[in-house]
Amino acid sequence: MNVAGKPILGHIMDKIIRDGFTEATLIVGYLGEQVAEYVRTTYDIKIDIVEQEERKGLAHAIHIARHTIGTEPVLIILGDTIFDVDLRPVLAGKHSSIGVKHVEDPRRFGIAEIADGLVTKLVEKPEHPTSNNAIVGLYWISRPAELLAAIDAIMKKDLRTKGEFQLTDALEEMRRSGVKISTFTVDGWYDCGKPETLLGTNRHLLDSASSEYRRPGVVVIPPVFISPSAEITHSVIGPYATIAAGVRIADSIVRNSIVGEEARVAMTLLENSIVGGNAVVTGSFKRINIGDSSEIDFQS
Repeated sequence: MNVAGKPILGHIMDKIIRDGFTEATLIVGYLGEQVAEYVRTTYDIKIDIVEQEERKGLAHAIHIARHTIGTEPVLIILGDTIFDVDLRPVLAGKHSSIGVKHVEDPRRFGIAEIADGLVTKLVEKPEHPTSNNAIVGLYWISRPAELLAAIDAIMKKDLRTKGEFQLTDALEEMRRSGVKISTFTVDGWYDCGKPETLLGTNRHLLDSASSEYRRPGVVVIPPVFISPSAEITHSVIGPYATIAAGVRIADSIVRNSIVGEEARVAMTLLENSIVGGNAVVTGSFKRINIGDSSEIDFQS
């Protein structure tokens, strides 16, 4: 999904390369070949691709990629989050450390209870949270063998949360075994896990970097990102619209929305909407979220 001019993964790759990382393992499921091709053709970094054929949770994902993990520290990043944080103090620390942010409702996240700078308990998606410190999907593991042993332990016990082997549960197992885990605050954390948060992240990123687009018959209200290869006629674009490569838009208004690669939009007002790649939307005035290669005709 294109957010402010590039896929979510592109924002992550830009950040880790700027911070000096030279190797990465991508654990993929849906569209794995497309993800691998994007990284290999866009970035000069050594990558390993591991396919998670069965979706058994984040801890299981790390488990099946264990052959790519050595003895050096590793940074684990969830692929549905964009972050802006200075990692240098974290990488220089002596303990494993996880990124956290104070949120009003942490029930859809893992949470961390903290005392004296160290984690005292980790809980995955609690119904009754005892902390507002949400785990944001950044994990610095100073000694990977400790995490791999903890994952082995929860899998041997068949310890699952909501039917999956959770990374949060593995980290809690690691902590209970005596490993000290610290935290670091990630104020610049942009969640892309739900439609409304994805659109919010798109708005934030567009505020700091948007593109210009000038064509006869097209009104652009910044901030926006419009790919140079997009074809737009008799339309109003923006504010806060991301239009990906190969998109065709005609006789429409698109604002606070993301339109994926090669999608088609005609005679429509799109607001607060997400349109997947190769999707087709025509007619009427709607708020929609549709996936790749879908088709909706509101005139029928």
